[in-house]
Amino acid sequence: MNARTLLHTTIMLAALVSLEQLPTSALAADSTQSQYYELRVYSTKSEEQQRLVSDYWQNAAIPAYNRMDIHTIGLFTELQDSLTNKIYVLIPYDSLEVFAAIPARLAADTTYQAAAADYMARSKSNPAYERIESSLNVAFDGMKKLAVPSSLAEKKPWIFELRTYQSSSESKGINKVKMFNSGEIPLMQEVGLCPVFFAQTLVGSQMPNLVYMVSGENMGEHKKHWEGFFGAPVWKKLIGDPQYKGNVSRVISIFLKRQAGSQI
Repeated sequence: MNARTLLHTTIMLAALVSLEQLPTSALAADSTQSQYYELRVYSTKSEEQQRLVSDYWQNAAIPAYNRMDIHTIGLFTELQDSLTNKIYVLIPYDSLEVFAAIPARLAADTTYQAAAADYMARSKSNPAYERIESSLNVAFDGMKKLAVPSSLAEKKPWIFELRTYQSSSESKGINKVKMFNSGEIPLMQEVGLCPVFFAQTLVGSQMPNLVYMVSGENMGEHKKHWEGFFGAPVWKKLIGDPQYKGNVSRVISIFLKRQAGSQI
């Protein structure tokens, strides 16, 4: 999906939201309204490309988004280094209107344009990245806002697990969201999985799916927290409930680490 198609779809979604009397731009910052998340994934084939993308976000894009009062932007890469590491960017929005306005606001930001000039001027024979995949997601009712791990302020090493659950139909996907809202989210918080966000994909690839991020101090501690989750009575009751049977067809798990400039 190209940027023009994604923007057109977003505008259509905003119109539908308005028709259904869901959050407007004036109300979206309210604590009772769910955030929207854009998740960008940059494919690369060299350390140079990884550096270019990371530097662009750290020095140009994140400061520009912050000037637009969009904060807590996550910048990550895969845990194990390689020449084909992907760069992951998580951007929270308080409304669809805010999301739709981004291209025009960046175009009018002269500070951003100057900081991004070298990155944007790369030739087609020597691009800054291979491709970008982007999805637009809406937060679950059970966790309407993004949560930043305390490790950021404490400057502690931290790992992040980005999990995608694909479902065989739209109804199965909605059912899995219901399962999260019915007990999985508070249980993850209770056992120390340190959730960052939970969201249902509105626009993206491989739909229907949902995506969420949990985190931990290291792989060993993170595994212990998952063991606590799977051994908990709440989880055993949920997984044994017939209404939730077969609502996930595939689970994709990717471990990430922070990049310089990340606000998560």
